[in-house]
Amino acid sequence: MTPPPPAAPGPPPVHEHITDAIKAPDLVRLGPSSVLARFETLKVYAALGAVRALLDRGTIRPGQTLVDSSSGIYALALAMACHRYGLRCHIVASTTVDATMRVQLEVLGATVDQMPPSQDLRLDQERRVRRVRELVGERPDMHWMRQYHDAVHYAGYEEFADLVAAALPVRELTVIGAVGTGSSTGGLVLPLRRRGVEVRLVGIQPFGSVTFGSERFSDPEAIIAGIGSSIPFGNVRHRLYDALHWIDFRHAMAGAVGLLRDHAVFAGLSTGAAYLASRWETARNADRTCLVIGPDTGHRYTERAFARHREAPDPRSLKPHQITCLADLTPPWSVTEWGRRAYPEEPTP
Repeated sequence: MTPPPPAAPGPPPVHEHITDAIKAPDLVRLGPSSVLARFETLKVYAALGAVRALLDRGTIRPGQTLVDSSSGIYALALAMACHRYGLRCHIVASTTVDATMRVQLEVLGATVDQMPPSQDLRLDQERRVRRVRELVGERPDMHWMRQYHDAVHYAGYEEFADLVAAALPVRELTVIGAVGTGSSTGGLVLPLRRRGVEVRLVGIQPFGSVTFGSERFSDPEAIIAGIGSSIPFGNVRHRLYDALHWIDFRHAMAGAVGLLRDHAVFAGLSTGAAYLASRWETARNADRTCLVIGPDTGHRYTERAFARHREAPDPRSLKPHQITCLADLTPPWSVTEWGRRAYPEEPTP
């Protein structure tokens, strides 16, 4: 039987700026208990919230130059926030920033320093941070946004939490998302937990990230931009996370291709990794609502991942190696109950 067509929507709002139009995600049903929050660019929430807060405090002023390092989606979000609020923008861009992203940044008025090609995540990030420090030293009028360390980036995600609470009025919720800087997952779950929602937070990490102790590994195929780090990030609050999945490039590709094939959703590799983890999590607890965070579209991964779709394994054939301590961490996919503990672990008194 063909389902009835959806009810006609009311008139769409007319937005004052593009950031209002794209900041909220599309919520897409993936299964009976699973929903995807699919963004064009997730970090619009972080950039808008941070810039508004800094302007309100008087920390920055219209016309000032904001600078930061980025692997892609934060760069675009910050450039759009600067466009909206009359600020200048300078981006120290990762080697993973492609021509399409760079052109958008330049047309928006941002100036861009891009790091030379590298498959070494640590070298790429260290170069970027060094360059930002040089710029701030040379031009003290610049304000370093410090997306990796300044907690002001949590502020904008409270609006996302309001949207989730309205759309998914449940008492128990599993949130699955890439850890990255820590702000998006942390900024979402903290307000939800304050509302009394029992949120199980599941973080996604690549092999090679120091954030949760996988730096002894490397993923030779590719850097999955934005989900891990070769340097410690102050905005990652390890005690917020209940479980962790470490997923390599090939498995993330399988998730992203599977998501497109099964649900017609074209999203990036971190979304693919989160989707793969969500299949495992929901199979273990089908009665609990699961929200998968999809921070960006798949366009910048077209050649590196989607063009290789025939190589992608079927997500249904994949399962993680379950571990109880980091010493047992094993590629290509491991999972552990993190239990909201510190990292590095604090000594027992």
